[in-house]
Amino acid sequence: MSADPRLEEYARLLVERSIDVQPGWQVLLRSSVLARPLVEELIRQIARRDAYALVRLSFTSLGDSIWPREVPVDRLAQLPSLAVTEAETVDARITIWAPENTREGSDLDEERRRIWAKATEPLYKRVMANELPWVVANYPVPSLAQEAGLSLGQYEELLYDACLLDWDELGRELERIKERFDRASEIRIVGDETDVTLSIEGRTGLVDDGHINMPGGEVFFGPVETETDGVVNFSEFPAVYMGHEVSGARLVFREGRVVEASAASGEDFLIQTLDTDEGARVLGELGIGCNPGITRYMKDVAFDEKIAGTVHFAVGASYPLTGGTNESAVHWDLVKDLRSGGRIFLDGELVQEDGQWRF
Repeated sequence: MSADPRLEEYARLLVERSIDVQPGWQVLLRSSVLARPLVEELIRQIARRDAYALVRLSFTSLGDSIWPREVPVDRLAQLPSLAVTEAETVDARITIWAPENTREGSDLDEERRRIWAKATEPLYKRVMANELPWVVANYPVPSLAQEAGLSLGQYEELLYDACLLDWDELGRELERIKERFDRASEIRIVGDETDVTLSIEGRTGLVDDGHINMPGGEVFFGPVETETDGVVNFSEFPAVYMGHEVSGARLVFREGRVVEASAASGEDFLIQTLDTDEGARVLGELGIGCNPGITRYMKDVAFDEKIAGTVHFAVGASYPLTGGTNESAVHWDLVKDLRSGGRIFLDGELVQEDGQWRF
């Protein structure tokens, strides 16, 4: 894979477009040892822009899953000062997802998972507020290919098809969609066993055209925290979070909060996550998938939430730049497919049907 010319193009895309690394910057680069070819290319690209690459490699996906399982609970609740200082002072962050096992961390018991999520929340405060450039991207490893039901070669092709796009052209289309939503006050989404209404009054959407996640390809909003009402049935795709899989999730919202939650499988984990803290039951984000290069479900929310013709509902923390104010240690995107029978209305006007725009 290291000889593939697309690898250099991919790394350059992350460094130049997603982050736009500037001279003298300290760029935090996190991944596992499995992504070495991409990590080495990223170091080269960062160095060529006269910046520092602060490399943090682990044996697991994105960190040490052993430490939070073994350390005394009192210590688990306290972040090391060095980690806090690093998070508060780096100029940019690149995270490469390359797990050996996609279920790493799922053995952490509920009490420890909740404490660890709360303890690490400050590390992501600047990320959620978009106070520093950041990007999360994947590297083709067998675990991700297997999770998607693909061979490694097939997965690699799909990854590059989804990422090596004409982002300027797609960005113009995303801006067109954003502008239409920004003129609206109310969004209603109808689909299989789904009918939910939310308010974006006074809120402004954001476009991800390759500057935040990779792949990008979405328009997203911070709904008014008290104005989401209705039911969403995530019948099409399982939702994966923290190494756990939940199938057939169903959420009922009243005045912005999840008041009922059930699932065909993984219901206990769903409810435990929603009970993580006061903000975990609030709808923190609505996203509209628009990436034409992603054509199938991959059991990877970084890709699945961008499928053109889908929407995703994120319970938990909002992105302040969207106007959202909800705070939580949780940010869980659950994807709803609208490509067969789904509709989106803006202030009563049909703007999307069966995944196709009507304006």
